[in-house]
Amino acid sequence: MTSPLKLAVVGHTNVGKTSLLRTLTRDVGFGEVSPRASTTRHVEGARLSVDGEALLELYDTPGLEDAIALLDYLERQERPGERLDGPARLSRFLDGSEARQRFEQEAKVLRQLLASDAGLYVIDAREPVLAKYRDELAVLSLSGRPLLPVLNFVAGRQHREDDWNTALSRLGLHARVAFDSVAPPLDGERRLYQSLALLLDKAQAPLQRLIDDHEAQRQKRRQAGARLIAELLLDCAACRRSVAAQPSIEQEAIQQLRAAIRQREQRCVEALLRLHAFGPEDAQAGDLPLLDGRWGDDLFNPETLKQLGVKVGGGMAAGAATGAGIDLLVGGITLGAAALIGALAGGGLQTARNYGTRLLGKFRGEHELTVDDAVLRLLALRQGQLLDALASRGHAATATLRLDAPSDAQWRDEPLPEPLRKARAHPQWSSLAQGSFRDGAERQDALEQLASQLLARLARPQGAPR
Repeated sequence: MTSPLKLAVVGHTNVGKTSLLRTLTRDVGFGEVSPRASTTRHVEGARLSVDGEALLELYDTPGLEDAIALLDYLERQERPGERLDGPARLSRFLDGSEARQRFEQEAKVLRQLLASDAGLYVIDAREPVLAKYRDELAVLSLSGRPLLPVLNFVAGRQHREDDWNTALSRLGLHARVAFDSVAPPLDGERRLYQSLALLLDKAQAPLQRLIDDHEAQRQKRRQAGARLIAELLLDCAACRRSVAAQPSIEQEAIQQLRAAIRQREQRCVEALLRLHAFGPEDAQAGDLPLLDGRWGDDLFNPETLKQLGVKVGGGMAAGAATGAGIDLLVGGITLGAAALIGALAGGGLQTARNYGTRLLGKFRGEHELTVDDAVLRLLALRQGQLLDALASRGHAATATLRLDAPSDAQWRDEPLPEPLRKARAHPQWSSLAQGSFRDGAERQDALEQLASQLLARLARPQGAPR
């Protein structure tokens, strides 16, 4: 097993070095991030591994505070006729008393850089190109280690990326990468590691392993996220509450349903946050509009009749006998009470258990409260937006993501996937059900199918044909 590649993360104070490390390590608790200057006062490390093998060690270092004075000091230390190279000059400085007093912070940075294979020089691209930054690069270049400038905070409008690119080129630093630690591009890590590989031949193989592993993990997170959303939607689509046909009781039941769906969505939000290694404070679901419920007739939809043994196309019922009674008009066919009893018998004991109570409630005039299709579309869109947002959110971000309602055109007309239409006839598929919840093979098949459809939809650009 080869030794891991060592990288020192260096730069001026308060440019986002710790923020970059939080995003690269996906650890919101790494170090301390603060707008105060000189937050990091010592070297702190993190290790990235693949299949248990450490491939990369990253070291956070204190901010360089007075490179102008340090460069002047190093130049004054040169003796007539002396021809020391850069690392030798730094070693002499680090052995002296100034490295333990006036330039203590800079000495910590230089020691770590000399002990590393390369350095990531982090730049706040919103700052103008000042002389102190050129002097920092001059001091760091004495280490003899490759330096890769990382332009941070380029996702917003107030940056000077072009100015920095020009300045870095004039200093001979032609390999550089833009990587916003708060909102990194989806291919940001890949481009950063590929740029490093150009500077370090020996690092190409381990860095490629990191690139491949990160891409595989990203795909797994996306698949797991789609499944979490599918679980939410299936729970909500199958959920139904029987309620007496009295206004006061109905309104109370509606409020209970609203609370149940809102809490269920928040649990999905929190699960997606955990999946992406974020905390519960990083996102919050807003209120759901139009969650007034609906009075559904799904007890008699084609899927339910199919389970009861009814052949909808021919109007036949398995085990049905002729007879008169309460007629239920379903899709243009008439099913008498005797036929209904026969259908239940033909469907078996389990079918009778599933639907006997519901049928009895229907005949008593009770209502079944379900979640409207429009709300299901809205839930799918909001959680899909969250999944996309988390994929491009850096672990240094501090603003809370707010899940509000998309515009009506985005969610009212979205076609409802077939697994959700099927779930309407399976109240036992919902963990929110008032009765017993059953997670059988048929539910799992619907869940897998729905998750696959959600992945396909999420892969298409917003506004593209569905």
